[in-house]
Amino acid sequence: MIAFTKEHEGGITLPISTLEAQKTFNREELLQKAKEIGELAEKHALQSDNDAKLPDVVIEKMKEAGFHKLHRPKAYGGQDLDFHTFGDIVRTVANYSVPAAWITYFAIIHESWPAFLPKKGRDEMYKTNALLADVFAPVGKVTDDPDGEGYRISGQWNFCSGVLWSDYIGLGAIHKMRDGEEPELSLFIVHKKDVELVENWDPIGLRGTGSNGVKLDNVYVPAHNVFPAKRVINGATAPDGNYEEDYQIFNVPYMAYFLSGFSQVAIGGLERLVNDFKEKTKGRIRIYNNNASEKDGGSAQRTLGEISIQLTAVKAVAKQYMDKLSYYQENGIRVLEEEEREQLFAMRAYIAKTSADTATRILTTLGGNSIYKDQHSERFVRDILAVAAHPSHLYEDAMVAYGKTILGFDGHPIW
Repeated sequence: MIAFTKEHEGGITLPISTLEAQKTFNREELLQKAKEIGELAEKHALQSDNDAKLPDVVIEKMKEAGFHKLHRPKAYGGQDLDFHTFGDIVRTVANYSVPAAWITYFAIIHESWPAFLPKKGRDEMYKTNALLADVFAPVGKVTDDPDGEGYRISGQWNFCSGVLWSDYIGLGAIHKMRDGEEPELSLFIVHKKDVELVENWDPIGLRGTGSNGVKLDNVYVPAHNVFPAKRVINGATAPDGNYEEDYQIFNVPYMAYFLSGFSQVAIGGLERLVNDFKEKTKGRIRIYNNNASEKDGGSAQRTLGEISIQLTAVKAVAKQYMDKLSYYQENGIRVLEEEEREQLFAMRAYIAKTSADTATRILTTLGGNSIYKDQHSERFVRDILAVAAHPSHLYEDAMVAYGKTILGFDGHPIW
């Protein structure tokens, strides 16, 4: 729930949660750190694009800020960071670098799933200052180990964001657990020393995320290093007792939280593009149109008005999404009715598609001078297109799923 808004440097309107007064963190300090990470990443943008990874100096800046610890349980150094500030951190970084915002977002959320492990597992995960990575795609093959406790996992997973800077990696597979009744989705957590890095990250956008693949064969995973994804999605908390009852991630629908930052990544990049369009339009001269000033033309004025209101619209939808997460937390709601669950899917998809469509329009309207790689417009457009391609907010899937639930049918099996 929002009490008021506050202007952040650069003219970005940032929502303030009514819960903020209860927090121990310094919101403005966190947003300043996010700005510094973004600015540093932007300085290395061309290098990151060429290398297909952010430079280590950016990751070290991120870890120095402590962002990866923010949504840990308080017993492990977390700060019960409200969802609006969480989103604003990601969006602020994205104003300067979409790939850096992607890794910032993942660094925060990936430190929430160890909270759902047995104590031995979460102690092991949280003692490292490296980042954690995961791939939810259930492509792995798992067998029960003869020791009667652990498991063996094999396979290859692509799109492993953060793998270059991580110690532990959670990898998706569907398997009947020893205490289960049927096969279920889980993340089997392995150490990076036990995997082979598959250097296959050569995409159109988000190149700086270094989201290469990983491959492993018959690697042992102890039972305390298995994240029971399906059970958590269905409302489970820590398997050995809720050791921290007010832990915020135990009190919201986990998947709705886990996927909430994608919208902020897209909006932060789009926000930058809209501001760039305004500034470039002010000084643009159309040499093929009698050297007319672009800012005096009705077409440019209309375009600026339309893309500005589209930005306003996606920000409003994203704010409503975070309002919902805050409401769930305040009321301890961990499982949603089908229609509301799929409404969140549709909200994420609307933001992703609208951001991608608007970004593309900006580039094609600005013309040839904006397609050079030493200028940032084309890079932001490519990055936003790549964000929109993530399966957790594919537009067609989301709208079908939401429409089905409005009519009383079941929605998407996971999103």
